[in-house]
Amino acid sequence: MPRRTVTMLASTLVLIALLCVGALTKVPYAEMSPGPTVNTLSSPGGKPVLQISGHKTYPTSGHLNMVTVRVTQADYRMNIVEAVYGWLAHDDVVVPHDTLYPNGQTEQQSSQENAEEFSQSQESAKVAALKELHIPVVSHVNVASVLKNSPAEGKLHAGDLIEAVDGTKVTRPDQVAGLVTRHKPGQDVVFTVVPAKTAAAAKKAGKEPSGSRKVTVKTALSHDSGKSRAIVGIAAGTDHTFPFDIDIKLADVGGPSAGMMFSLGLIDELTPGSLTGGKFVAGTGTIDDKGTVGPIGGIAMKMIGARDAGARYFLAPSDNCKEAAADTPKGLTLVRVKNLSDAKASVDKIRTGDTAGLPSCSAG
Repeated sequence: MPRRTVTMLASTLVLIALLCVGALTKVPYAEMSPGPTVNTLSSPGGKPVLQISGHKTYPTSGHLNMVTVRVTQADYRMNIVEAVYGWLAHDDVVVPHDTLYPNGQTEQQSSQENAEEFSQSQESAKVAALKELHIPVVSHVNVASVLKNSPAEGKLHAGDLIEAVDGTKVTRPDQVAGLVTRHKPGQDVVFTVVPAKTAAAAKKAGKEPSGSRKVTVKTALSHDSGKSRAIVGIAAGTDHTFPFDIDIKLADVGGPSAGMMFSLGLIDELTPGSLTGGKFVAGTGTIDDKGTVGPIGGIAMKMIGARDAGARYFLAPSDNCKEAAADTPKGLTLVRVKNLSDAKASVDKIRTGDTAGLPSCSAG
């Protein structure tokens, strides 16, 4: 056999061996890639993403697309070949596994966390949209969660509305902890609450909750890393009563990053005329009850997904601007937003064609 043939055969065998080793060798990395993008004004599978009843709505046109990132699952371990391919591919990003799943987080835990964040983002999107339109929303302090084996377990329940603590009316979640920690461990705290089931029924009927009762809970000494203090073992949050029914339906999506686009979609449906004027706008960003737009992860992947879907304008949180401007896909105009009012004003300019004044992002 000629020497050249032997050399080529040996090289081929070595390459095959290296590929086999690479395919079998697992590395602590995960992959992110552009995920699906959905028009919040659309009806996937015949069901509207935004469902409003009890209030007049108006026809819409164009696109207000939320965007997603596709990631490898928590229990999946990439091999060297996949990692190298991901590093070389422009539309994929390979990151340390712990970046996506910190502290050994399982797939189930990640899915639960994403579902909770998505639910909270929907609530905040509704509140922010209605406040932007000057439609009153009633807020209540509630029991967001109850710590297992804590003094409050079995006495207070997630969803209970907290009207007062020791007779002092509360209007903000942070007031609850302050009133509890006035006590010494072992002392009683009296909560005035509307039970969760009663509160849920009133919310569904669009009525103010009533039927409060007093619940006494004995405080205990804290055992966390903070300063020693009296606790009862609850986390306080905020619940809202809306003047009409708003439901957001979108399957197989989690996390908080679609909040801003849900708010814009609601504003479009609740106001006359088309907010976009038929233009294709996409964007991302968390939103809180006050309409503040917050940063998200994977913005590079989300911009690629938006551009590939047909978007020409992309609304990006100001805190993501530097990263986004450094790698903006060709054909996509990046627009900086700090809050919902900014976002709405920018979409107004896009509709009218007055795009020269759009706030931009800088890579510097």
